[in-house]
Amino acid sequence: MNNLLFRSVISILAIAPPASAAQDQSTGMNARPDFRQVVQDGKSKVFPAVVYFKVVREDNERGEKKAQEVSGSGVIISPDGDVLTNWHVVDKAQSVRCLLTDGRGMTARVLGTDKDTDLALVKLDLPKDSGSLPYAGFGDSRVLKEGDFVMAMGAPWGLNRSVSIGIVSCTRRFLDRVSEYSLWLQTDAPINPGNSGGPLVNTDGQIIGINSRGMNSGDGMGFAIPSETVQVLAAQLREHGRVNWTWFGLQLQPLRDFNKDTYFEGSDGVIVAETDPNSPARQAGVQARDRILSVNGTSTTGMTDEDLPAIRRFLGLLPKKDAASFEIMRGAEKLTLKITPREKGVVEGKELACKRWDLTVKEINQFDNPDLYFHRQSGVFVFATKYPGNASNSGLQHNDIILKIDGKEMASLSDVEVAHKTALENVDKKSRIVFGVLRAGLTRQVVLDFARDYAKE
Repeated sequence: MNNLLFRSVISILAIAPPASAAQDQSTGMNARPDFRQVVQDGKSKVFPAVVYFKVVREDNERGEKKAQEVSGSGVIISPDGDVLTNWHVVDKAQSVRCLLTDGRGMTARVLGTDKDTDLALVKLDLPKDSGSLPYAGFGDSRVLKEGDFVMAMGAPWGLNRSVSIGIVSCTRRFLDRVSEYSLWLQTDAPINPGNSGGPLVNTDGQIIGINSRGMNSGDGMGFAIPSETVQVLAAQLREHGRVNWTWFGLQLQPLRDFNKDTYFEGSDGVIVAETDPNSPARQAGVQARDRILSVNGTSTTGMTDEDLPAIRRFLGLLPKKDAASFEIMRGAEKLTLKITPREKGVVEGKELACKRWDLTVKEINQFDNPDLYFHRQSGVFVFATKYPGNASNSGLQHNDIILKIDGKEMASLSDVEVAHKTALENVDKKSRIVFGVLRAGLTRQVVLDFARDYAKE
């Protein structure tokens, strides 16, 4: 909605109530509430619980290890200092400082994170006799309708807290590649950098989402994680420090896909696009184009893309190591397959900065780097190179899989760490080293000359 038009509408609602409301006043009946008062009442229940974050995080994305300060937002959800925010706000955090609405500054520790849904739970380090903390409660995002008024709270661009108002533009927004376990609430209430982790609030003063994504081009494209998802996962973050997703290794596809002009037979179930290598589903005999009708008696109908995240979340929250019963249609034949899933585990590899070589390396992870995993199911790759630097000068590139260094196999991050340490200890005698790398499926040899120390220049 055009911002000028929107403000005009609000002014009309607030200053000039409709005739029916005036008639109510003349007859002594209760008038409709002033919209400004509705907003203020809703804001007053949550705004005191909004937290401003300053995070110092480790950054290896430019070919060297550096400390980077980022800011974000959060919201207190318990009287003892549990704070919800985004995973991307506290990812790789070395220190977390929080500023409360009353001006108190506190350190905090990360209790748990989940990259898949971009959620994190942080605990304030409360001093003794700190008194009670303001905290906010949850509303039900499932009852939202397009056009409902909402408020986005947080600290945009590192500024002090603010409230922006708008409507829910879409209650079930699917975003390709970032909607694995949850859909998104789309709002035209501005969500800018720094708003990340803050609450999206309804006019009843309840959290109905956690602000997560904004679009830099144009208005009306902010996205929040629905409270329906947040409430389920917050308990796991508190208890386990992460969401212990169950993994079957199923790639799912809807029955109807207008954008790809793809339509499958049947009015129920969800299509198996493929199964992952060495996955429980593949080992159990699931095949591409199988149509999964139900799991443990629960229907799994995915008519469109918007239906897939709920199915994946249902599967992801099933007990691990307990066989699940899949009812499947394969052509005209109905089958029942028992599949015993495993824990999904980590979804991102560890990183290592290699000084003097002027590069950073990272572990291959099947969920974070599926293209690299296709070529090599373990090992390390060049995460980034420093410019100017020795690695970039030598021709090493991002996503080069490191096979060997000076003829020695590199199977793990620790192997690279040992090779790097040895090379630096002997740099005065030998300052050239050969990397055997796999690039786009082809093996090549790259000579790294690290005689020059860019850090001292």
